[in-house]
Amino acid sequence: MRIPIAEAGRHAGETVEIAGWLYNLRRSGKIVFPLLRDGSGVLQCVAVKSALPEETFETLKNLTQESSLVVRGKLRAEQRAPGGYEMDVESAEVVQRVAEDTPYPITPKDHGIDFLMDHRHLWLRSRRQHAVLRVRHEIIRAIRDYFDSNGFTLVDTPIFTPAACEGTTTLFPVQYFEDETLYLTQSGQLYNEATAMAFGKVYCFGPTFRAEKSKTRRHLTEFWMVEPEMAYATLEDVKRVAEELVVFIIGRVLENRRPELAVLERDVSKLEAAKAPFPRISYDQAVKILQAKGSEIQWGGDLGGTDETLLAEDYSSPVMVDRYPAQVKAFYFQPDAERPELALGVDVLAPEGYGELIGGGQRIHDYDLLVRRIREHDLPPEAFNWYLDLRRYGSVPHGGFGMGVERTVAWMCGLDHVRETIAFPRMLYRTRP
Repeated sequence: MRIPIAEAGRHAGETVEIAGWLYNLRRSGKIVFPLLRDGSGVLQCVAVKSALPEETFETLKNLTQESSLVVRGKLRAEQRAPGGYEMDVESAEVVQRVAEDTPYPITPKDHGIDFLMDHRHLWLRSRRQHAVLRVRHEIIRAIRDYFDSNGFTLVDTPIFTPAACEGTTTLFPVQYFEDETLYLTQSGQLYNEATAMAFGKVYCFGPTFRAEKSKTRRHLTEFWMVEPEMAYATLEDVKRVAEELVVFIIGRVLENRRPELAVLERDVSKLEAAKAPFPRISYDQAVKILQAKGSEIQWGGDLGGTDETLLAEDYSSPVMVDRYPAQVKAFYFQPDAERPELALGVDVLAPEGYGELIGGGQRIHDYDLLVRRIREHDLPPEAFNWYLDLRRYGSVPHGGFGMGVERTVAWMCGLDHVRETIAFPRMLYRTRP
């Protein structure tokens, strides 16, 4: 019977078969200890010369790193072994042996980050990278479970779009057949607003693209974003859902991925401390706090990465900053009724210097105001005719937000750079492998 390593504990005392790759090999006289990985876990095997045909023992003794093989033997509990179980090998079949003249390039020695990124297709096999992507998987599953359990409908939005959502300077143009230029999506939000008017509460979840020539540790040119949108919703509704979502994700990661966090040496107390209710401050308050901390920010300017870090350093939980100047926000933000120069938007800033996790707010629902804002932002009105229809036919207050998966993964895992949060990152100077 073939089983995954993750299920070894269910089969203690049984003879089973495991298919995987040689992660490491330790020799001790007439015993060799092949460490096998199969994607679900790592298992230490024990091959004793006297218990095996000589050819099998010699094959295992001289096996090269990352060779693929199938081993058969009896499982037993062993607290000192990775995962708490070992296999006494009875037979082994090598599927493909890595040649000695072309050895596996990633060795236990230190490698530079450029070398590791050039070999990203192989680096993914390491325990650290494996742990990161397991946490990513848990976060994505938690996101879907939260929205699916709270009355949201998943509606997919286009990757090809005819116009900008977040600003025309960060668009990737795409030649669409012979005579039309489209753009890779910056966000599914505008389309989400249409589907929210049909379904009430919706979300989209997919890749988004920003042509920002940024080399910071927080930026990728291609990243994944979940974007809920709600009809009959205010800024306060947006903040409530954002807080609930983040708390739900933290709980799921702590519940199911502590072994992976241990591999990453993540201080889980930092995540355990991130509890609701999150601190809430206004942009006005944020500027005063930052100026007192030595920032050169002036009222009316957007928060930079350093500003976000300075603001969040006083809190153990994410902090919400709302009511930014309308001039630094996108065209579709609803203005504050009491102070029209402010937009009813909110950013959720992670602690520990990880920056903005969530950005969103209440959308303009008045037709004339939206037309005016489109003109003020020098956007092509004809591209937004369908979007304006949403204000012609049954317009209601509505709102939503976007949450970047990669920054969330970086924070949960305690990573220094978002490049490790996705299998094949795309950055300003990296498009391969």
